[in-house]
Amino acid sequence: MATGRLGVGETLGALNTALGPGDPVWFKETRARHLRARDFLAPRPALQARFGDGQVPERVVRAVAGLQGPGVAPVLRCAPTPAGLALQLQRPAVFERVLGAVAAYAAPAAPAAPGPRVVLHCPALRSAPGVLRLSQLRAVLVADHLARALRAHGASVRLVPAVRDPHMPTFLQQLCVDWPAASQRADTEALRSLALAELSPARDGGALTPGVLGTVCLKEVMQERGHAAGYDPNLDKCLVTEDLLSVLAELQEAVRHWPGDGPAGLAAAAEADADGCMVVHVVSCEEEFQQQKLDLLWWKLDVQAPLTQKHLVCGPVKAAGAPGTLTAPEYYDLRHAQVCKASALKHGRELARDWGTTPADPAWTEVFSVLSVATIKFEMLSTAPQSQLLLALADGSVSTKGTKSGTFVMYNCARLATLFDGYEHSMEQGLYPTFPPVSSLDFSLLQDEGEWLLLFNGVLPFPDLLSQTAALACAAPGLHTTARTEMMCKFLVQLSMDFSSYYNRVHILGVSTARRGRGGALAGVQGKQWKRPAGPFSPPGASTTPVWSNVCPSPASAGRA
Repeated sequence: MATGRLGVGETLGALNTALGPGDPVWFKETRARHLRARDFLAPRPALQARFGDGQVPERVVRAVAGLQGPGVAPVLRCAPTPAGLALQLQRPAVFERVLGAVAAYAAPAAPAAPGPRVVLHCPALRSAPGVLRLSQLRAVLVADHLARALRAHGASVRLVPAVRDPHMPTFLQQLCVDWPAASQRADTEALRSLALAELSPARDGGALTPGVLGTVCLKEVMQERGHAAGYDPNLDKCLVTEDLLSVLAELQEAVRHWPGDGPAGLAAAAEADADGCMVVHVVSCEEEFQQQKLDLLWWKLDVQAPLTQKHLVCGPVKAAGAPGTLTAPEYYDLRHAQVCKASALKHGRELARDWGTTPADPAWTEVFSVLSVATIKFEMLSTAPQSQLLLALADGSVSTKGTKSGTFVMYNCARLATLFDGYEHSMEQGLYPTFPPVSSLDFSLLQDEGEWLLLFNGVLPFPDLLSQTAALACAAPGLHTTARTEMMCKFLVQLSMDFSSYYNRVHILGVSTARRGRGGALAGVQGKQWKRPAGPFSPPGASTTPVWSNVCPSPASAGRA
């Protein structure tokens, strides 16, 4: 059997190469109705532009049908259709290749060289949680998401600032945001001396406010960078304060002294190559003007300031039905209360049984916390960061029945966890055998279209998705960059919808005749009966009319998910 990870990108690249010189024309199908007949398509209009009459030479069709190579999925057939040149893969072989090494698809491909050094700067984290606006919370969550994506792709990431407010670490932990903390400010003495040499004299010669050193003209630096770079043309002077120098000193420290626990070779080269480090300022739209001043001041005072500084500006957050002064903690409390209410409507009896008259069960408390954070993160990340975000905060906006929310995704994670737990528990009782080697499974039995949807749209393209979410357009000219946080949210929602559809329609674990015959083993199980032959994962003697219960995620499974 061939080895190595299959890739959508590698397969598309080989398909386009097989057609000869020209622009890419092949694309991967994603819709269920198209996947019933094909997996990849070269549309007829594109073929007509490539080959004139649209007739693909027979030798090209044969070359595509016999396509092989590293990462290229095995081809079953390639044939002309009214829609274009259609290609279908050897699905049992793809199932075997992917599921035989499924862990390889949970991470992006290892980079050939050490990844870039990136400083992610989120100015919003210099405030206290109680004054954190929703737009600033959005910037924090985008920065955290981007840090995880970059690290998964092999980049070495430093996070600035280290939070100093005593309440901020607790709030970030509540949001499952991993961010460093510090108790002391960076040393500003060197920058202070440089700033004093650049200060413009006060117009009236009067005394300055405590903490204010004076003003610095930024016009010259901005002209060097050019208005086309994206800087506000109204930038002129910058009021230099001790707080501003402290911000610069911390950024300077992050760029010049890279920690030794990063990828091999990075720490040694850090001090000698500050330009090899990229700084990305993740800011709310209200903070962008001040951050532009900070960029220019850094370049004016520090000749070793990194040449690559980019702004990832998060658009405004509008909350319908809420005061404009709604803070991040208040928003969390609101969503948490709504999650508790929605869960009580769905699991009222179970909650009453577990809680009774005693204090809240810690397991359920953890469930509500996980669901609240998932709801918030999906709301904040499912829209492209640079776009305006509209939040619906009215009662009933959080529901376990919708299919577009973080709650829906977590509910399906809990379903999976319950399924795995059920299999493990039943295996320990001798109701199922231990899972056989993947090489011994008959993947030709996987005929349901939902099974192919989960693999072809879920597992197979996931490494490419991780790479795309970690891509920053920092080589492009201009001040601004973008991030594609919404791609991961859309992927998880679609994956959950496909799994939910399959889960509700198909019996996954077979029920042996022996298990059904045990006195009361399945007594009281409320479920649906599905008439479907036992699948490749059913135990010996599996019934053709198995019973499947409607699984409700338990606190343990939801917490694990």
